[in-house]
Amino acid sequence: MNHSQLAYLIFGIVLLLAITFDLGLVSRKGQTITIRKALFQTAFWVVLALGFFVFLWYGNGQKTALEYLSAYLMEWSLSIDNIFVFILIFSFFKVREKDYGRVLLIGILIAILLRILFISLGIALIARFHWLLYVFGGILIYTGISMFRAKKNEEGSLADNPVYKLLRRVLPLTLEEGGGRFSLVRDGKKVYTSLFVVVILLATTDVVFALDSIPAVFGITQVSLVVYTSNIFAVLGLRSLFFLLRGAVDKFSHLQQGIAVVLVFIGLKMLAEIAGIYLSVFVSLGMILLCISVAIAYSLYSNRRIVRETKRPGPTQNIMENGSAETGPSETGPSEIGSPGKNLSENSLSDGSLPGSGLPGTDLPGTDLSGIDLPGTAPSKNDPSKNDAPKNGA
Repeated sequence: MNHSQLAYLIFGIVLLLAITFDLGLVSRKGQTITIRKALFQTAFWVVLALGFFVFLWYGNGQKTALEYLSAYLMEWSLSIDNIFVFILIFSFFKVREKDYGRVLLIGILIAILLRILFISLGIALIARFHWLLYVFGGILIYTGISMFRAKKNEEGSLADNPVYKLLRRVLPLTLEEGGGRFSLVRDGKKVYTSLFVVVILLATTDVVFALDSIPAVFGITQVSLVVYTSNIFAVLGLRSLFFLLRGAVDKFSHLQQGIAVVLVFIGLKMLAEIAGIYLSVFVSLGMILLCISVAIAYSLYSNRRIVRETKRPGPTQNIMENGSAETGPSETGPSEIGSPGKNLSENSLSDGSLPGSGLPGTDLPGTDLSGIDLPGTAPSKNDPSKNDAPKNGA
């Protein structure tokens, strides 16, 4: 048994033990996943993946180990886009939170089987038709450019999803969630619940993402052991990553652009081999780390800036908080309503009138009301027409 065969054997044993441990820890039916448990699970899968990286370094050499690490980081970062779509699926079908863990695990296990089939087919095709790598390179460049220009709000409705339409056409479906079951019997006929549909959509959604990610891995390495293990480790950690990031996935608003740049880079790297230009694995790993790190850092910076601008008080808010608008120094003398920053009540007299006025609360700065009669007021002493009027009893 050579080291590659031993690596496959150890990987298979570790995988079975890890899935069994995962099932026993967080995937019991009806169990809600907490943030703390999700953090522990994410750390568990990441440490396991890094442990396999050390194993490959020791047994297969530095180059193979670094190719594995590059491919794993590539798949891991692409999985965050999966999480965004998973959230849409759960929301659309109104899945109960306590069913999330079990539904995700089953969907991801189906996705892993489908990925293994795709990877096996890709390895066989590339071994027979090496020029397919250049086709993959062109696909990655096109996908990267499209992803860079795309916006999150361009997601279509799940009601128009072709897989969902096919399921509605060929299977008897019900909108019931069935108490966590995947099928029910209604009127003597078997019908499939919304949870069954969700599992199928989760699996097929991951396959759609795999159409981009698997060619990207082939752009990093053609070693079958690295392609299989990097994909499986990244996808198995997707479930715990979902629970950890589902409330914060929108905070990584620019990660999509970072991943798009990586895809374009790998596509160009694959096409460059036509001209005999081969880039070191250190260049690929460094480019992946740089793009993902810058995208995450810029996303967090943009979010903090938006929060600061939202909390910054405007002029209207200052007026509401201080009781009046802040104005400049008074130019009309002591008869002005009041000093800057004070409200009207602070400048009113005890009877409720304003300084310089015989009327309660009606005088304005610089206005002379002495010659004007208003209803309910005494005649002005300065008005001759009023002074000449006959007095009662004269």
